[in-house]
Amino acid sequence: MSIGNSPRTFGSGPPVALIAGPTASGKSDLAVRLAKLRESRGLHSVVINADSAQVYADLAVLSARPSEAEMAGVPHRLFGTWDGAEACSSADWAAAAKAEITGAHSLDALPILVGGTGLYIRTLLDGIAPIPPIEPAVRKEVRALPVAQAYAALESVDPERAAQVSPNDTTRIARALEVVRSTGLPLAHWQARKEGGIASVIALAPAILTAERMWLYDRCDRRFVAMMDGGAIEEVERLLTRDLDPALPVMSAIGVPEIAAMLRGDLQRDDAIAAGQQATRNYAKRQFTWFRHQCPTSWPRLQAENSDLGDNFETLFLNYGLT
Repeated sequence: MSIGNSPRTFGSGPPVALIAGPTASGKSDLAVRLAKLRESRGLHSVVINADSAQVYADLAVLSARPSEAEMAGVPHRLFGTWDGAEACSSADWAAAAKAEITGAHSLDALPILVGGTGLYIRTLLDGIAPIPPIEPAVRKEVRALPVAQAYAALESVDPERAAQVSPNDTTRIARALEVVRSTGLPLAHWQARKEGGIASVIALAPAILTAERMWLYDRCDRRFVAMMDGGAIEEVERLLTRDLDPALPVMSAIGVPEIAAMLRGDLQRDDAIAAGQQATRNYAKRQFTWFRHQCPTSWPRLQAENSDLGDNFETLFLNYGLT
């Protein structure tokens, strides 16, 4: 049986499965379940990571990266691929993911994207805005402005963007202002010209996991405790010995600042756990919001806490023509 195309997928071209949703919702297990089901029918699959923490080699425990046992012999790509000393941008990841997808298709295997980083997924599917490099002098000048002054300047040169951001959102205000000052064109101009996305050349088979909030938050809490007991402290200790730039993504990953504070003596263990749990729940809430508003309503949603999730999941991919 070929992996072929199905009229039930979204788009035309070689198929790509997507399993996305908030942290701790069981995405990785479902990706392996799909791959093993296909394997039982003589079909090949490759699981490709779409989680911004699991890309880092330094965060095996705190990112809940699948172990060799959990991978169950299924090929996994882009897990632990980046060294923490190198930031992995959405563009970096998308370029690597496209290469892995092409490689899987060349082997007549189904690429199964799995993760909860919405920006990664959006960049891969829709592409990125071809904004020219910002002039260093412009960036330095803009970043030195007080937020109120920067917002007033943005209102003057790009009132449309100013109306879309909070007057206190330092990061987005600075980005919009430096783009228009450096390129002479507003951010919206560049975003309308996104390029490099693959959505138009693949048949996407998505499954978005959602869940009852309290059920998911409980899973987040229990998992963080298990991480603390399962090597997360030692993981952060090793990371701190590298003396990396604190601005790197790996240093602000959920659990790293909290455990680092504990190791410095600034937090007791119980307080570090509580802070890490709260950070995880906050992240899950942001993911809920992103997937609710950014993913098309036509993409199927599956309730992660339902006892018949597995059967519904398999039925969905059977309807896609991929099992």
